[in-house]
Amino acid sequence: MPANPMDLDVRWNHGAPPFRRSTDPLIQTHWIDASTIVLRQSMAINYEAPFLYLMFGEARALLLDTGATSDPASFPLRELVDRLCNEWLAQHPHDDYELVVAHSHSHGDHIAADGQFADRPRTVLVGHAPSDVAEFFGLIDWPAGEAHFELGERRLAVLAIPGHEASSIAIWDPTTELLFTGDTVYPGRLYVHDIAAFQDSVARLLTFSKLHPVSRVMGAHIEMSNRPGRDYARSVAYHPHEAPLPMTVDQLRAVVTATRTVATRPGAHRFDDFAIFNGPCESEMARQELRARIRRLWPF
Repeated sequence: MPANPMDLDVRWNHGAPPFRRSTDPLIQTHWIDASTIVLRQSMAINYEAPFLYLMFGEARALLLDTGATSDPASFPLRELVDRLCNEWLAQHPHDDYELVVAHSHSHGDHIAADGQFADRPRTVLVGHAPSDVAEFFGLIDWPAGEAHFELGERRLAVLAIPGHEASSIAIWDPTTELLFTGDTVYPGRLYVHDIAAFQDSVARLLTFSKLHPVSRVMGAHIEMSNRPGRDYARSVAYHPHEAPLPMTVDQLRAVVTATRTVATRPGAHRFDDFAIFNGPCESEMARQELRARIRRLWPF
């Protein structure tokens, strides 16, 4: 467990080339600071390789997302979270310490291991529907406004940000000044299922960032390489030269601007640090599959 200050300088495991066995841990763990952890699921388990976040407060901890795999043998998330909680509690003793398991949104690669926590003592598992999320966090005027969730000496802000998925939320942590945005803003393909809602959501994120200190924007995947405008093919489990996970408010502003420019143009649109897939994008998804087949034989 590191001491402060915040540490976002990490080289993430990025899978193995075709025909080679991955030696990555099943879950990579990085302490951002003494009370904040980011976890990455191995690409050897699931090519989505989602990022999960664990935040500790004096009264409870929050786990944001449970990854893309349910089987605890191949994805031992509960075991790891229990160990990390015990490690934190060894230095911050607390009786009846609670864990809240919530989600950036309800797609399968973010909720798959929920079942591992179903019988965990002193654990609250937040439901997946927008109404469940709104009720739990107190988002009365969904999707407008914001709510606050108290971890104990750590009061999080929660915003509804539908557009990628109906129950999507963002969480801002004043301790680290990090804004967690799930699949709405990250260095990758931003899949937009409701362009009007998405436009409104990213605009509200940008407005929020003008009113609150946001050090970095933290999404749930990396799908862009470190070459501007170049993404990794979907379903390829080898990303040897990834873009950084943390994004800036300037990059969030670029998402807002880009979303406006493509609002009336369904299809895939690439920008330096992200891509926007506005609607089903059937031809582009077919192209992604062809790229994936090629890259499995000749790595990017």
